Amino acid sequence: MTPPARVQAAIDLIDAILKAARGQGASADTLARTFFRERRYMGSGDRRAVRDLAYRAVRRFGEIPDNGRAAMAGLAREDADLAALFDGSGYGPAMLSEAEPVASGGVIPGWIEARLPKLFDAAEKDALLDRAALDLRFNPDRTDRAGLSAHWPDIAFSDILPRAARLPNGTAIEDSDLWQHGAVDVQDWGSQAIVAACNLPDVALAIDLCAGAGGKTLALSAMMPSARIIASDTSRDRLAAMEPRRRRAGPDRIETVLLDPRREWERLEAFEGQADVVLVDAPCSGSGTWRRNPETRWRLTPERLDKLVAEQARLIAIAMRLVRPGGALVYAVCSLLPDEGARQVAHGLKGQPGWHISLEHMNIGRPVGADGELAGARDNASQPAGMLLTPHHDGTDGFFFTRAIRSC
Repeated sequence: MTPPARVQAAIDLIDAILKAARGQGASADTLARTFFRERRYMGSGDRRAVRDLAYRAVRRFGEIPDNGRAAMAGLAREDADLAALFDGSGYGPAMLSEAEPVASGGVIPGWIEARLPKLFDAAEKDALLDRAALDLRFNPDRTDRAGLSAHWPDIAFSDILPRAARLPNGTAIEDSDLWQHGAVDVQDWGSQAIVAACNLPDVALAIDLCAGAGGKTLALSAMMPSARIIASDTSRDRLAAMEPRRRRAGPDRIETVLLDPRREWERLEAFEGQADVVLVDAPCSGSGTWRRNPETRWRLTPERLDKLVAEQARLIAIAMRLVRPGGALVYAVCSLLPDEGARQVAHGLKGQPGWHISLEHMNIGRPVGADGELAGARDNASQPAGMLLTPHHDGTDGFFFTRAIRSC
């Protein structure tokens, strides 16, 4: 393919992503796989160039562009070499005109930026759209740091999270013996920090209320192998996606429970007041995962955010009923918006006597108050509402998480 033809192909791919974003359709990654499968004439170099160019435009503009050409034209205004490829030749795009729509603005939609905490300076905002590294959780019963370093010389390890490792983005791992034999699994360091917050003494029963495909469930199982672990979700497909990972990881004490949407308590009532720890990794805006899914900025609306906030509050109320006296509720969202994080927790605990926030041994992230802004030291008299992880400060996806203890 000629360079102009690659630009036009990127425009076509962006159009497909925009259509899906407006209709809450398939993810950009799914669309890209379909796009290239239908165009088998593209070589590997062409596919890589088209994908990189399309995602460059998706990452650059927070406000949803009119169309793919407008997005690419916006990039062209900042890149003379790209602008020169709008020459109308062959299969390339037509020449640019002054009158046509052109994407503009920053990397974050204005209405979302207005809701971010004040701590998000320019460096924090830019990092939200950086490329993410490839993070692993390793099983110390099957490998160790020396074995991992021998296999991947460029691997790095966390100083805080004992089972966390990191590889450069794009490293192929699924054909390795380490992967096949369950010695490693893909998991962001932020997710591992949330699981670590569940590590309380003598846990006999742990419930992952929104287990999804089971990443955190499996990490819980590896961390507390003698505990009974309930993995519940309202999606049969998501729970089924856990099974290949379970087979690789080996024997466990995980029990999956399929819930009926809006009638979850019917299947959970048997565990009322019994759980040592309940993890609520709640459905959220995903604003902390823009590095991996930049097009989700275009999917989120104020109305959708309001629905998510209401659902999070409902799940917190269910989880509180499951926790035994002396047990813990760990709440987490891959969101940077206080409405879904610190304010949500403050609202959920308001008027609930016998609960208090405990951030003991949470050594990654920054403490934030109920308004989502940076709080004082962890032993400050005005106790923080939870911990905030950000790509710039922590090198992880963006998360809010906290741990609330129910008094005995």
